[in-house]
Amino acid sequence: MPRKLAAGNWKMNGCSPDLTEARRLREACPDPSAGVLICPPATLLSRLSDLLQDSPIATGGQDCHANGNGAHTGDIAAGMLADAGAAFVILGHSERRTDHAESNDTVRAKAEAAIAAGLTTIICVGETKAEREAGDTLKVIAAQLAGSLPDGVTAENTVIAYEPVWAIGTGLVPTIDEIDETHEFIRTHLDARFESDTGEEISLLYGGSVKGSNAAEIFAVEDVNGALVGGASLKCDDFLPIIRALEAS
Repeated sequence: MPRKLAAGNWKMNGCSPDLTEARRLREACPDPSAGVLICPPATLLSRLSDLLQDSPIATGGQDCHANGNGAHTGDIAAGMLADAGAAFVILGHSERRTDHAESNDTVRAKAEAAIAAGLTTIICVGETKAEREAGDTLKVIAAQLAGSLPDGVTAENTVIAYEPVWAIGTGLVPTIDEIDETHEFIRTHLDARFESDTGEEISLLYGGSVKGSNAAEIFAVEDVNGALVGGASLKCDDFLPIIRALEAS
């Protein structure tokens, strides 16, 4: 069975005082029955990893470079994330694909580097509003999966997050039927490309305006194994209800 995972993406938010929220979450989740992950900005990763060292809550990076080292000012290698305590890294988020013009090939190269460094990748896919309105959602998802996933994908080193671009931070959420259709399509694609055990066991997350009030309904969808949460992961009081809903699903 795919593992359940509630992953918090703090994006470009958080300074030292905000570690208090992670400390509160650690106290509230001493033994969660679902996986819990926080991906802070790089400036907080080492300190957050130290803070959560003896807890079941994992930490991760928000991106990595495809190379292990070199003259890449401002970039962070996967091995550096691991050295700072990360177990995961988010790759191919729509904000990276849009703001930094990251292609599927770029995401794939980063994923290969991350897996080689021992990190679990969370590879993001998702359509824009225009692509959904044109009826191209599944075609877009298929191309992103085909281009972004390395051949060495396993259920241990890869998680897939479906994040419709138009739902991120907007308060808009696809219908349950739309989420169901897309996650079923992703599962079918994985089954066809990889060994049956791999395709069936990879965790599929939904992301895009997930909050405590809609989490239980989303987690009731068969192929939704958790969530990649943005703004609602910044505060313990907002993230905790999502974790509880996932535990109960």
